[in-house]
Amino acid sequence: MEENHYTASGPDTASTALVGQAAKGDAGAFGRLYDIFADRIYRHIYYRTGNHDDAKDLMQEVFTRAWQALPKYKKTKTPFLGWLFTIAHNRIIDYYRAKKDYAYLTDEIIIPDHAPGPEKLAEVQFTQQAVRKAILQLPGDQQQVIILSFIEGFEYHEIAAALNKSEGNIRVITHRALKKMREIMGGGEV
Repeated sequence: MEENHYTASGPDTASTALVGQAAKGDAGAFGRLYDIFADRIYRHIYYRTGNHDDAKDLMQEVFTRAWQALPKYKKTKTPFLGWLFTIAHNRIIDYYRAKKDYAYLTDEIIIPDHAPGPEKLAEVQFTQQAVRKAILQLPGDQQQVIILSFIEGFEYHEIAAALNKSEGNIRVITHRALKKMREIMGGGEV
């Protein structure tokens, strides 16, 4: 995939133009948008499902639905990526409703190539699993805010725009989510 020219704070003018072209039915422009945003959507879904194959399938469904709904997309204060995250969130909800099996965690943890010895690897794995389990025990809105903030790097105002909530509301949700995560993880630092 090509390099992402989209920052958490907003699209570049080329991405904005691509959205306009794709909304008019230009499949090539939509393909470029896919190249720009697919990695971020995949990561978001993977973090919520913990399964590479399911995340890939759901990501494809997100882009299929986005393509189908794109003629109705209206540029608002919600950026295009936020709109994609909303579609992804809805697909994740549908996924778990259909699955009715909340065993969403796997032993599959991504470890950096430059990781030190086995003791450190075990510690990193344990910490990643504990954080993922804690996040997945949060209510849906708290999960989404924590993932968008700490995994995707969105600012409060961007999360507020993407979720159609006030920035103050996002701050409260974040505070409650972090407090709940501390409780889940036994009072330790998050």
